[in-house]
Amino acid sequence: MNRYPRPQFKRNEWLSLNGTWSCCIDNAESGMARGFASSGGFETPIRIPFCPESRLSGLVHTDFINSIWYHRRVTIPEEWRGKEVLLHFGGVDYQCEVFLDGISAGSHTGGAVSFEQNITDLVSAGKTHDLVVYAVDHIRSHIQCFGKQSVSYANEKANYTRTTGIWNDVWLEPVSRGGLRSCAVVPDYDGGTFLFTPSFRGIREGSHLRIGVYDGSFCAGERKVRCAEGIPIAIELKNPKEWSPGQPFLYDLRYTVTDASGAVIDEVSSYAGLRKFHVEGGRCFLNNRPIFLRFVLDQGFYPDGIWTAPDDETIRRDIELAKRAGFNGARLHQKVFDERYHYYADRLGFLTWGEFPDWGIGFWRQFTDHPVDSYHAFRDYFPQWREAVCRDRNHPSIVAWTPFNERNKPADIAEHLRFIADIYDLTRSLDPTRPVNDTSGLIHSKTDLWTVHNYTQDAALLAEQLKRTPVYMYKPEIEERAWKGQPFLLDEFGGVTYIPPGTDDEKNLWGYGTPSASPEAALSIMKDLTRTVMECGLAGYCYTQLTDVEQERNGLYQFDRTPKYREEDLREIFSRKPDWSTE
Repeated sequence: MNRYPRPQFKRNEWLSLNGTWSCCIDNAESGMARGFASSGGFETPIRIPFCPESRLSGLVHTDFINSIWYHRRVTIPEEWRGKEVLLHFGGVDYQCEVFLDGISAGSHTGGAVSFEQNITDLVSAGKTHDLVVYAVDHIRSHIQCFGKQSVSYANEKANYTRTTGIWNDVWLEPVSRGGLRSCAVVPDYDGGTFLFTPSFRGIREGSHLRIGVYDGSFCAGERKVRCAEGIPIAIELKNPKEWSPGQPFLYDLRYTVTDASGAVIDEVSSYAGLRKFHVEGGRCFLNNRPIFLRFVLDQGFYPDGIWTAPDDETIRRDIELAKRAGFNGARLHQKVFDERYHYYADRLGFLTWGEFPDWGIGFWRQFTDHPVDSYHAFRDYFPQWREAVCRDRNHPSIVAWTPFNERNKPADIAEHLRFIADIYDLTRSLDPTRPVNDTSGLIHSKTDLWTVHNYTQDAALLAEQLKRTPVYMYKPEIEERAWKGQPFLLDEFGGVTYIPPGTDDEKNLWGYGTPSASPEAALSIMKDLTRTVMECGLAGYCYTQLTDVEQERNGLYQFDRTPKYREEDLREIFSRKPDWSTE
């Protein structure tokens, strides 16, 4: 796990902090009073970046953890003298505070998103420091987002093992005070141009930014400008090449910041794909050509790491399994996926929808008996979703955003619809280039895609329901104002359950419908349902799901990724598309 965690914004100098730490589970939350912030180490070893519930962490502590403390010693390289030092976390669930030698370096709220702390003033080059991380996770509070983590002691139905504390990469990076903070990249497919909008950590007088776009060793475009915050920079490409699932061509990018004397103060490498995704006339278009979305639901859980893949090969393999089964993309469900997942999706030409693990904030309790809790739930959601979109919006493989899933039990309908619409507007302001699926399945307020969920195993009944006029609605009395003729997608269906002999050792097995007696029987249902979706004239679908997850057994592959069905049989079903799709 010592590969660079952020491949789309890469510097050469960095230091992985993955490996053996020590920890202390603090369910009484008394650690602060006991001086844990100044700890020089705890008794229990833990392997980072894996959560304490996982096998790969070495703990396998699956009961509720209200809070947990971590410690490790960190030596700052001597050659970093004069640089700012950033401490990066790929994810800490849910609230955390960071300490260096007992002094707080800052805090963060949100278990699913990446963040950084500037620790420059608390460390010295060439010296070793005590790094302590304190994480609090009140998953049963209904004021924090947790996605598919179970709020019961045991896993049940479609809810799985919890994730607490550090669950993704931890690393250090030296940066210049005049270096880049980020750079948004918007591809102008029709104009053969990339539009770059940089943000800096600070701007020195007379400093310049040079952006180079490369096709191998060939420079396809280049510009050098005075550094200025947020000013777009357009670079027209020579002989532009598009990115698509069939030909996922990526340009290499090089950002170079120089000071007034011409000396280099920051260098960052990246990449980008020239592609366009938009909706028009009830269909989705990729590079101005209509495309039928054949997606599969991916929960992003792993048997040994839970929310964390054990290695890059595991991440890549999941994408390859989906592609071999005939799908051209995935709905990344109730989780902000690892940045390296998106890297491989970009490289392999695999379309995705970016989603957030919004389950947990409890819309059904809002504006009733817990007004303070309601305020915190909504307040915390906005910055987390903003961080997720801003982190991942440069990935060409992501073609839409899904901020919510199945929000169907609002205590106050008017406030519910207003909140969903506000998040839609926020998302479009952060990224106006992608459509937004406001609430996958239930209930739509303001959306670019009309998505529904239907798990009937009867193809005739499914056809009858999908052909409702003007369109299938979960609650017509609420949703009718949101219908504007958007592309209509069945973004959860299927869930056909088959449990191979010898794998039913768990007591709480669950799946949609009655388990099929054989793989042939299950495949027959999948074939009928999928054919029905295409015959109903929809713009696409998302089949549930890629793999089994713990007790949920409706995957096309088992939880350990071994096959349930012959891949050629799956491919025959899920590679079919309507005649109008030009993919």
